[in-house]
Order: sequence, then structure tokens, then C-alpha cells
Amino acid sequence: MDILAGINSEWLKALTWIAALACGVAVLLWRPRRPDLAALAAVVAFLAASTGAGIYVLNHLGDGRWGGDQEARLQPPELSGTPLVGELLGPLDGTLNAMADGVNDFVDFRAALPVALEYFAAAGWALALLVPVGGAVLAVNAAVSRRRNAQAAAAGSELADLRAELERVKRHVGYPADDII
Repeated sequence: MDILAGINSEWLKALTWIAALACGVAVLLWRPRRPDLAALAAVVAFLAASTGAGIYVLNHLGDGRWGGDQEARLQPPELSGTPLVGELLGPLDGTLNAMADGVNDFVDFRAALPVALEYFAAAGWALALLVPVGGAVLAVNAAVSRRRNAQAAAAGSELADLRAELERVKRHVGYPADDII
């Protein structure tokens, strides 16, 4: 079942962008304070959708949406219907049909290749954009991690100060050290 059968090339391009935007918005709704993650998700979704669209085009070469139907199809003559020698030329019909099918397949490939390469080029640009966006996400994650480590160290220091103060209060009041935690 081909769910993309009714979609032309322009809509397929639009679907790659729609998938990227939907992914970015979904991550932004999930993590509203992390727009860097939303940008990363959008770039990865665009990369995947563009690559998938290029593969889809190459898997459906004979489809007229890519421009393969603009050239005339080769139809070999039927030699088996020739009077007197038709029976002898019968095996040649299969060979000519196979050659014509091969040429027609090449014409379909030649028409679909530029369309597929557009999608692969878009995926390549997304891959190139993925490097700085991924670097930005790593930098933000490092900053968040440093802040959390500093907060944990501050909390540990405050806990040590509170324990020391508790020990001073216990000594001041005269409680034995084993009674109070």
C-alpha cells in the first residue's frame, strides 16, 4: 500500500518541511525551556524526511510524477507476426522487448534522478546544519550540567555547615553526641 501515491513532488517537498516543523513544535511543547533541543529535533526530522523522500523517488522510478512520462516509450516491433519468417523471429521478440524495457527503465531513472538528488542535497544541507546545532545543544547541556553541579556542591556545603552547627548546639546544650542525629 503506497500512502504517498497521490502526492506530487511539490507536496513531497512540503511534507519534509511539515515533518520538521511538527517535530520541532512537539519538542518545544515538551521542553519549553529548551529551544535548542527543538531546533535539533527539527533538523534531524528534516534530514530523515528528505532522505526518505529521495529513497521513495528512487523506489518509484516508473511513476510519472518525476517526469518519466514526458519522453516517448520505446515499443519494439512485433517480428513474430511477419509472414513466412515470423516463426523464426519469435525468439527475437523477447530480446527486443527486454532491450526496450531496459531503455525505458533508464529513461525513468534519468528523469527521477534529479528529483531524488534534490532531496538528498536537502538532506546533506540538514546534515551540515546538524553539526553547529548539535554543538550548541552540547554547549547548553554542559552549562546546565555545570549549574546543577554547582547547586549540588552548594547544597552539600550548606548541609555540612548545618551539621557543624548542630554539633555546636549539642555541645552547648550538653547532649551526648550519640542521642541526636
